[in-house]
Amino acid sequence: MKFSRRRFIQAAGAAAGLVSLPGFSQGSPIRVGLVTVKTGPLASGGIDMERALVQYLKERNNALAGRKIELLVADSGGVPAQARTKIQELVERDRIHVMIGPLDTASALAADDYIRSAQLLTLSVAAADDMTQRKPNPWFTRGTSTASQCAHPMAEYCYKTLGYRRMVAIADDIAYGHEMCAGFQRVFEELGGKIVQKTFPPLTVPDYGTYLAQLNRKADAIYLGFAGSNGFRYLRQFNEYGLTGKIKAAGGMTALDEAVLRNMGDEALGIHTACWYSAEINNPINQKFADAFRKEWKYDPGFYAAATYTEAAVLEATLGQIKGNIEDKQAFMKAVRSIKVDTCRGPVSFDQYGNVVGNVYIRRVARKQGRLVNEVVYTYPNVSQFWTYKPDEYLKSPPYTRDYPPAKNLES
Repeated sequence: MKFSRRRFIQAAGAAAGLVSLPGFSQGSPIRVGLVTVKTGPLASGGIDMERALVQYLKERNNALAGRKIELLVADSGGVPAQARTKIQELVERDRIHVMIGPLDTASALAADDYIRSAQLLTLSVAAADDMTQRKPNPWFTRGTSTASQCAHPMAEYCYKTLGYRRMVAIADDIAYGHEMCAGFQRVFEELGGKIVQKTFPPLTVPDYGTYLAQLNRKADAIYLGFAGSNGFRYLRQFNEYGLTGKIKAAGGMTALDEAVLRNMGDEALGIHTACWYSAEINNPINQKFADAFRKEWKYDPGFYAAATYTEAAVLEATLGQIKGNIEDKQAFMKAVRSIKVDTCRGPVSFDQYGNVVGNVYIRRVARKQGRLVNEVVYTYPNVSQFWTYKPDEYLKSPPYTRDYPPAKNLES
């Protein structure tokens, strides 16, 4: 196997001032493995993950907690079996200390048992709900969100603020799409709304014409649970079919991510989405991050870029707590689950299962200085993966799937 990139990052002048720490050599680097996607439909986001992580390390003179960083990047192609193989080789051949990634839910689920057996310190981007719920992985921490975490408040906002009562849900036919739509459906219908149609096109479907032809046009709005570039592709055809302005659209975390928003036009204006990040968040850390990313790449950072930038902040804060001794895995896990850190997405802390508690932002696409942005119109503070439910009661119910909660209001 050849990695897409192997980068040895050295801290200029840092070695001379280091104090020897127990359990490791002061000259030894921390090997960080990034498992991302650089080919296929998820590639636009996966490339941003690498760009943002490299930016974070460069901003810190390429060292964390006084130790140099060796960054190894693997491309899973968004294929779960391939992701597991890449992770195994990173661990057994390259002897990484910690993994950031993988990108997608299916790959995280495929690697779950290996992460456990290898005791691999994992700061994940993947949104697989049950990795921090009914089957929590003790080596897995997530600073982004579960698939359903942002869908819960989006459902409330659609019902209470936007006034939608009848909605269609459409998402990629993968675990990420299933869990996102299920979380949205649960909250929306408990509030009194109805999901009147659910559709799950294949992740790599070449054309959405069939699904648009079958769209229930009596609905108030459609909820988009797409990943990668699929939200852009769907809305482009949605517009071509003359549906823009006739049926409202709302979306999940990645449906209108900044990584694809730059390729869209006026058809995206006014669409609301919910995510734990926006390039328009007004805090000093994000302003510095977004400005630098935009200067380098000529577009705004989005979900995927902010994911690795956030996980890098979590890594740095954790290493600071344990004085750089990442070889002590138990100390690392104890520290990472207890930290509170300010990041580009806002304040971050973790629940007992290793999942983030943080802000969720309702965003609306607007035009700013000639480009499309996700402006923040409302903030839900300190949102947990359990929303407003009691964790014990939440965990007793079945996990979110393609068919749970059952769809009781579908119309033919």
